[in-house]
Amino acid sequence: MARYVGPKCKLCRREGTKLFLKGSRCYSDKCSLERRNSPPGERKKRFRAKMSDYAIHLREKQKAKRMYGLLEQQFKNYFKKSSKMKGITGDNLLRMLETRLDSIVFRMGFAPSRNTARQLINHGHILVDGKKVDIPSFLVKAKQHIEIRGKSRQIPIIHQAMESHKSLGQYDWLEVHPEKFTGYIKNLPTAEQLPQDIDHRLIVEFYSK
Repeated sequence: MARYVGPKCKLCRREGTKLFLKGSRCYSDKCSLERRNSPPGERKKRFRAKMSDYAIHLREKQKAKRMYGLLEQQFKNYFKKSSKMKGITGDNLLRMLETRLDSIVFRMGFAPSRNTARQLINHGHILVDGKKVDIPSFLVKAKQHIEIRGKSRQIPIIHQAMESHKSLGQYDWLEVHPEKFTGYIKNLPTAEQLPQDIDHRLIVEFYSK
């Protein structure tokens, strides 16, 4: 499957916010955005000019798409599905993105980034209800259990991620047992539990034009 393979820090600088694509580096002084908070490109073009309404909507869509590591068509397909579901389209969209298996593994602290979570899943290190699932886009449902496969629990990057995750915030809709390398989906995230740093209204307006 196609994916972005270019410099990840440039994406954060382009959006002017942290997308948390580089794991623990994003929380340290080495973060590119902390050291150079300007858009990439020629120096004379780097200043952030006043944006049009279209540009504001576009940037919010791009920010969400890049944060979850999706390409345009993938992101658009999620929007189409969410628009056909009951409830608020924007909430449905973020809820689907948050309950992707790669996002769940990242949120539970078993991987330092969603990109690493995708690699762990692709290589068969993750079990859902005791069965191996190697599809990062697999949508996890409420009451399902996530765990690291027994033979995979010695992988250093998993231990490093779990150690770093101790100092980060927890999520009310997830229950994690690091000592057992397992996690549990208590319920699907409510509107209040969805990421508040993404304005889904701008994304809905972008695709509605």
